[in-house]
Amino acid sequence: MNRFAYRTTGFAIKAISNLSKANISLHGQENIPQGSIIFVINHFTRLETMLMPYQIFTLTNVPVWSLADYELFSGPFGNYLEKVGALSTKNPDRDRLIVKTLLTGEADWIIFPEGRMVKNKKIIEKGQFMISWAGGKRPPHTGAGTLAIRTEFYRQRLRCLSEEKPDEAQYLMDLFQIESLEPILNRNTFIVPVNLTYYPIRARENILSKLALRLVEDLPERLIEELMTEGSMLFSGVDIDIRFGKPIKIGDCLQNAAIKRDIETKERINFDDPIASKTAMRKEAFKLMQQYMTGIYNMTTVNLDHLFASMLRFIRSKRIEEIELCRRVFLVASQIQQHSGLYLNRSLERDQIHLLTDDRFGKVDNFIKVAEEKGNLKKTNSTLVIDQSTFSSPYEFHRARIDNPIDVIANAVEPLTELQRTLRRLAYLPNFWIRKKVAGFLISQDIEEYESDYHKFFIQEESKPIDVGRPFLVRGKSKNVGVLLSHGYMAAPREVENLARYLGSIGFWVYVPRLKGHGTSPDDLATRSYQDWMVSIDRGYAIISSICKRVVVGGFSTGAGLALDLTARVKEVAGVFSVAAPMTLKDFSSRFAPAVDMWNRIMDKAYGVGPKMEFVENKPENPHINYLRNPISGVREIQRLMDDLEPKLPDLNMPAFIVQSLRDPVVDPKGSRKIFELLGTEDKEYRLFNFDRHGILLGAGAQRVHKAIGEFINRF
Repeated sequence: MNRFAYRTTGFAIKAISNLSKANISLHGQENIPQGSIIFVINHFTRLETMLMPYQIFTLTNVPVWSLADYELFSGPFGNYLEKVGALSTKNPDRDRLIVKTLLTGEADWIIFPEGRMVKNKKIIEKGQFMISWAGGKRPPHTGAGTLAIRTEFYRQRLRCLSEEKPDEAQYLMDLFQIESLEPILNRNTFIVPVNLTYYPIRARENILSKLALRLVEDLPERLIEELMTEGSMLFSGVDIDIRFGKPIKIGDCLQNAAIKRDIETKERINFDDPIASKTAMRKEAFKLMQQYMTGIYNMTTVNLDHLFASMLRFIRSKRIEEIELCRRVFLVASQIQQHSGLYLNRSLERDQIHLLTDDRFGKVDNFIKVAEEKGNLKKTNSTLVIDQSTFSSPYEFHRARIDNPIDVIANAVEPLTELQRTLRRLAYLPNFWIRKKVAGFLISQDIEEYESDYHKFFIQEESKPIDVGRPFLVRGKSKNVGVLLSHGYMAAPREVENLARYLGSIGFWVYVPRLKGHGTSPDDLATRSYQDWMVSIDRGYAIISSICKRVVVGGFSTGAGLALDLTARVKEVAGVFSVAAPMTLKDFSSRFAPAVDMWNRIMDKAYGVGPKMEFVENKPENPHINYLRNPISGVREIQRLMDDLEPKLPDLNMPAFIVQSLRDPVVDPKGSRKIFELLGTEDKEYRLFNFDRHGILLGAGAQRVHKAIGEFINRF
């Protein structure tokens, strides 16, 4: 191997990595042992052959050689491959060279047990590993296991002969060009399973495919497909998760009596001589293959595309509402986050509530567009018509990633049996049961999260009784219309309980969530952002929309701002009401909140501690509910929320009801009037009540406000 060429390859790969938008994440590096290693890796793209030798070398500082298809070893490119440590699969000295370099530690090796790229990711057939490729079907290769066993066989034989027959040991040392025996005997041989998972997989024209088509006439279709798929991965920001599994110690595979006899025999054994334990070694190699293939594919990094593609495959109904598909996927995602030993893509590790609300990361929309484009489904309004035949119809192997990526994506997680069971179970459940499970799961999550936060941030003599902040559901008479109702800043669900009970009494289901940081202590609120509050209200919407057919969203003060924001993001909301939304605050000190908040941040970053003003005194109208200290950072978050909301208001096109107190000491009525005027909907109403307080949902005259809101909701 030419070390200069090897390092040059590393620099080239690094340069490509810098140009590409691929996000490479390494996991399990601690599993790489000291010793002689064969890395067995799944093979989906040509990227693995370029990427993995360099990545492994940077981790181990040991040269990494690999086997490559003999057809590539012709002309200048073949010479280049040889210089950078690639070995033809038809090299007559292949096995002896691999065993020799593993014995001496001169190099580690990469072997792809599938043999070729598995472009359709189909590696399971009737519960067994079976590779589907252009030439048909066959089991994975056992070569990696065989070579590892042969390496450890000669290592143990050298150890045995060095003590009992030194001249025969010297013969083997000469055969493998070993200068010193001690370093050889102090090593062990390992197989390390490695998995690469790409997300998302989208084959489309890109700079590489376009350039190739312009420069080269009559490009083979196979090459065009590879440039479209792998070029898209490099230049569209694909996540590449590389996972190293637990090492398999090969010495443990040589305990068979026949193998031991051959290790200890005093008779000469040439490298290619038939030996008595050959059959036993083959059996051990087959067991190893099963073990490392299981290791490779159990490390598949599960992502949302896997869940959506598999769910489409399992659903028996030809038609399904998009939200019903999302609810099923949400439940799968939530269950595997909590209970499985699966490896999850970083985007799947966070809360998946966006699947049930605004799809703010575009995951659902992107997947459905691809499925539509490839004919897996048709979308009419919110209804998906699934073509199940696309999951079983044959397609040309080398075009699998272009013609049927959804099937390819679903194939990738077939080996994950527990995930398959979860997917099947939730795919077969009726819609009403799925909605019930979603609502029950999220309500439990809301309550558990609150109780955990309450005990974590509880302050004696300052925190209110635990019931004040607990989220709650009011059961109504009809599930045609439900209400999501949010409390305000520094308050808790108890603040809007009277309105919630009133709406329940006239027939509506109502869910009141607890905004993150509220109902516990001011110290908790000081750590939260308005995005945290958005997650809280989004979860509330997912709950009530799983119970009722249509949803009206409303809130008080900051909760009103959050209700308007949710309505601007989620087009399925039937209507919105806003009570005293804080577009413009009257409190003079609020004008200084951004500057004070910035000062506090500077002190934290520059000194860790320093002169800061983190809280100001609060004199609430409802001290049995509200905090008595107001975090400066929280005031700043209110302003950020309203700044973010303002440009969205013209897009809000559903019925809206804006309520304000004329003599509100906290919120300037001019701000709520501004909200009203900016709203894009023509179906809107502005109502002023002549109260001299901010909290008009409690206290004298509050029933008039309740009645007005009830009349608005009754329209639906």
